[in-house]
Amino acid sequence: MMHPWFDINTGDRAPTYVTAYIEIESNSRLKLELEKKTGLLKVDRILHGAVHYPHSYGFIPQTYCDDHDPLDIFVLCSETIPSGSLVEGRVIGLMQMFDQGELDDKVIAVAATDPAYTEIFNISQLPQYQRDELRKFFEEYKTLEKKEVKVTDFLNHDEAAKAVRRSMDMFQAEKKRLFQEYGYIPNSQFVRGEGK
Repeated sequence: MMHPWFDINTGDRAPTYVTAYIEIESNSRLKLELEKKTGLLKVDRILHGAVHYPHSYGFIPQTYCDDHDPLDIFVLCSETIPSGSLVEGRVIGLMQMFDQGELDDKVIAVAATDPAYTEIFNISQLPQYQRDELRKFFEEYKTLEKKEVKVTDFLNHDEAAKAVRRSMDMFQAEKKRLFQEYGYIPNSQFVRGEGK
């Protein structure tokens, strides 16, 4: 069985276009998370009240960050992308966020083949209300869970691409340890390189 974090390529056009593995569908209150040992999606919790994910949410395979997880990504799309799907995202920005005092950045991307987003290449091109929606989502849902979160800024495409590249490099540096930690044996049938 393929492991979404370890077996799937980051994308041949990374860090500008990346493969995103969708954990949570847009408009869902069901928070699913990758179970790292099995590679399966596991129900983590149901969000409080009327709070729901405004866009499809997941991670970029073969990346690793200081929070010991793959790099998180929101993919904006005019259609709902089902949980467990892969989608190519065009990276447009980075939402800088601190969760419980720990850096927890989120890449913002648009579905590369969605006609609704063909003209969007940078976060500054997104309507302000969409940026506000992302900020408000994290601030509200974390507040309801009595956790401290601070969204500090939205950075442009270039900064987001640097963050993706850093996380790809960190994965390459840490992958042997990660494979050992999670009891993963690489399957050469699936691993298709290390991105560009």
